[in-house]
Amino acid sequence: MKGNSTRALRVVAGLVGLVTLGWILTGHAARPAGSRPAEMGVPTDWSHRHVIFSQPLNAEQAVRVAADPRYWQQWYRDNMVREAPQRTSAPSGGFALFQPSVGINAASLQNDWSKDLGTSGTVGAGNFPAKYAFSTTKAKCAPNPDFVVFPTGLLGSSTQASIVAFYNIYTGCAGVKVDWAYDTGGQIITSPVFSQDGTQLAFIQTVGVDDTFFTLLKWKFSGTQTVAHPGILTSAGTAAAYASCTTPCMFTIRLKGGDGFFSDDSNSSVFYDYTGDTAWVGDSHGWIHKYHPVFLGAPAEVRSGPWPVQVNPGNPAALASPSHDVSRGNLFVGDAGGFLYKVNTSTSPGQVIQSAQVDFGTGVDGGPIIDVTSQFVYVFASSDGTKACAGATPCAAVYQFPENFISGATGTKVVVGSAGPSLTPPPLFDGQFDSAYRNSVTASGSFYVCGNSGVAPTLYKIPVTAGVFGTPVTGPAVASASTGCSPITDVLNPNIAGGATEWVYVSTQNKGAGNSCASAGCLMNFKNRPWTAGTAFGAKVEILDPHFQVQVVKTAGTSGAVAPAWNTTLGGTTNDGTVVWVNQGPHSASHASWAASTHFNVGTEIIDTNKNIQLVTTAGTTGAAHPNWPQGVGAPVPDNTVRWLNVGPLATVSVSESGGTSGMIMDSTVIGSDNVYFSTQGTQACSDGTGGCAVQVPQDVL
Repeated sequence: MKGNSTRALRVVAGLVGLVTLGWILTGHAARPAGSRPAEMGVPTDWSHRHVIFSQPLNAEQAVRVAADPRYWQQWYRDNMVREAPQRTSAPSGGFALFQPSVGINAASLQNDWSKDLGTSGTVGAGNFPAKYAFSTTKAKCAPNPDFVVFPTGLLGSSTQASIVAFYNIYTGCAGVKVDWAYDTGGQIITSPVFSQDGTQLAFIQTVGVDDTFFTLLKWKFSGTQTVAHPGILTSAGTAAAYASCTTPCMFTIRLKGGDGFFSDDSNSSVFYDYTGDTAWVGDSHGWIHKYHPVFLGAPAEVRSGPWPVQVNPGNPAALASPSHDVSRGNLFVGDAGGFLYKVNTSTSPGQVIQSAQVDFGTGVDGGPIIDVTSQFVYVFASSDGTKACAGATPCAAVYQFPENFISGATGTKVVVGSAGPSLTPPPLFDGQFDSAYRNSVTASGSFYVCGNSGVAPTLYKIPVTAGVFGTPVTGPAVASASTGCSPITDVLNPNIAGGATEWVYVSTQNKGAGNSCASAGCLMNFKNRPWTAGTAFGAKVEILDPHFQVQVVKTAGTSGAVAPAWNTTLGGTTNDGTVVWVNQGPHSASHASWAASTHFNVGTEIIDTNKNIQLVTTAGTTGAAHPNWPQGVGAPVPDNTVRWLNVGPLATVSVSESGGTSGMIMDSTVIGSDNVYFSTQGTQACSDGTGGCAVQVPQDVL
């Protein structure tokens, strides 16, 4: 009966949500003249990482989540298969339709494309590009193509765009091109957000000290603009004029605190509420600003009642990005002083609840993560102010708070390595929940974060059961020494040939441990598909067990009803229903290669010429030439006096990226391949020049 009840609740949630979503996505938002026709589009920007949803378990939860478009957008990304239409012929104008990408086996990630953003151009550490898909069922090349937007982080001029969009972004399109590029008159150093229909953007731009503007932009396809030759936007002048302006055009509202003084913002991105056409952003003096209308009328800042609200008048500090739970009217934001704040936006507007101090280093740097379903909030601290970690140093930590936390609350702390000896370690950027958690009706799964903030950054897996964090499991070091580490991005694609695959992506600014990185800036991914009961697993499919070890299918079959007791011995096997698994061992960012006439000890692993991992089961000295490496998982390999065992395909790959990467966003599910988008933080060779690069990496290269 319990199973039937749960299924019934899902149906109720689905019906409520589809009705709500239909209202939101069909004709609700006005479209500027000259823009592409709207379909059931899916925006993906920084905010979709920070308001997430485990699945509803009861009717109250179902009603709440169904009313928020972000729930359905998340569902589309994880579950909706977007077809890649076959290319037929190029229409007039040189456009070409999408071709399916073809997966390849590689020891390193391969950029599908990289485009020059200008000298030192970058989206920035902890910031994200923004992508818009015009359909939930098809990945689109021109005409009416999907597109991805990158702020350049540079001051706009006649020879330098401050923001640029690219189309034909998929493998098989007729080559990536600039959709539009603009000099907005300022510098964009935080993350942009989309309107629901994708025709407008909102962001913060800075022109000078205390000369910072909340900015709205209506774009128009150009085809001739470039990063080095951007277009000029018409300034609407007034809010009423912006509501009906001819594209491309923009409108700005200067940031000004409730005390009447102009303010700046270097670390807070705009958060947009689709249901109320309301936006929120913080500034460097602790003020939370509210804007309404935003995209659907004459835009204005609300400067009545309590707005703007200063969260800590006695000790104001720069705010990070806010996250908003629309269903409960709670806005959460951290500051450079290391505190988390809850601001009531509905029942008691302007009421502020302040936590105890959680970060004693550089402060809370990124936006909190809210699970609207389970009503938990997560913040990240690079230094917890204790001396409880290695060498009597402070610890890096993830904090969990209930949404209804009270003043002075300390939350629940989970330590993820050392903050090191520095008083100002690199920021601990946000982690991400895996697909098991997002699809769970009990808020159970795993959470990944790049910890060890002040020493060699390391990937951690935190098990979550019924919303409660368990003991973290230490994964691979991703750098050899202290350096900045990116936010984590989790990518699930259930449509990979041979079985669903999931990865976590992480980048380091320097000292990268990946095989392809030569101890420089490095992007790495690690397979982390969770085990699931009663699932058909094909040959060579890889999952990550609770011990952070890679288990590879030796014998295809169907898993059992409960998780097996995993064999943690390298090369050991585990019987699971009709599946037989082989333990490849703990994830590692790098592996050695085979060498002739060389002694190898038991337990050593190398990459063979087929990109499989070979494990030494009998120590000895290799022969003068490569052995004939077999492809079968579990196959033994004689090699002079050494004996190897094939323990499956390589489960992690890497690519060198100068200075590491910005935050990464992903496509929604596409047959054959998803894609990951980011910018480099340093200058390197792009496909069309040398500078900071906007990059797309397809994950099907594994």
